[in-house]
Amino acid sequence: MEGSEKYLPTLQQTLDGYRKADPPTHKILPVEADVPEYLALIGCVSGASELQKAVGDHALIAYYYLLRIGEHTVKSTRNNTKQTVQFKLEDVTFFKKDSAGQLRKLPRTASRYAIMTADSATLKLDNQKNGWKGVCVHQEANGEIHFCPVRGLGRRYLHIQQHCTAQTCKLSAYFENGFRRDVTVDDMSDGLQITATSLDYPLLKGIPVKRVNTRSLRSGDANALALAGYSDTQIQKMGRWRGATFKEYVRNELACFSSGMSRDMKTKFGFVNVSDNAFSDITDACINADYSAPLMVAGM
Repeated sequence: MEGSEKYLPTLQQTLDGYRKADPPTHKILPVEADVPEYLALIGCVSGASELQKAVGDHALIAYYYLLRIGEHTVKSTRNNTKQTVQFKLEDVTFFKKDSAGQLRKLPRTASRYAIMTADSATLKLDNQKNGWKGVCVHQEANGEIHFCPVRGLGRRYLHIQQHCTAQTCKLSAYFENGFRRDVTVDDMSDGLQITATSLDYPLLKGIPVKRVNTRSLRSGDANALALAGYSDTQIQKMGRWRGATFKEYVRNELACFSSGMSRDMKTKFGFVNVSDNAFSDITDACINADYSAPLMVAGM
């Protein structure tokens, strides 16, 4: 009995039936930079808690560095089967340009001012979901005083360094009232949904709050890069995707992706299907015509 490339016919038909009966998948939708910026704004107002400050900084870092949620937060329940190893203080490196414009690595003992005025910063991954190890993600300061990934990373680095001397301390750590806690997946998800509600995403962008979660940041930055004109290769490298799976994050239902298409499609290019004897076939006429050297010379 022969089946498809993978399954026997009966099993294949059963799986196809299940697939047809399944309801449409409601995938998580992207958010724009206004969401992490809003969370960062909450964290910088007077009276903000250390958790609010940490969530705001982590939102900026995750968005601009295209991070997976497990790379910078912890889960409420431990899962030792995951490959991803979270960032630690020792994985963070800040850079400053010298007088010649060359990037120079700042030492671990660099001053607060030097770190908070760094031109760029790198995050190094020990291991990640797809098995890549020792991968570095580099990002430049964007010129913003507060809404900047390098500034957000600097604030986290300095806060942790102030309370913990161990370079192996996780980047998710924050300290409040003498106690060490960690930013969790739930903390980030709650913050993103509250922000999407505050920014009226359902009405203004047609994005239901229930379709916003921690993956919305990674999806959002992939869309932002695509709309800004960056190539698939650049997006793939920045997000550390091994294959073309990153394209699933680029949401075709966003209006921006069809901007100008109808105008361009209205253009008449005059294309011709040359494989189907376009216009007329003059082969027989040429073959049956008398050969006339003078005529051919005259016609040249």
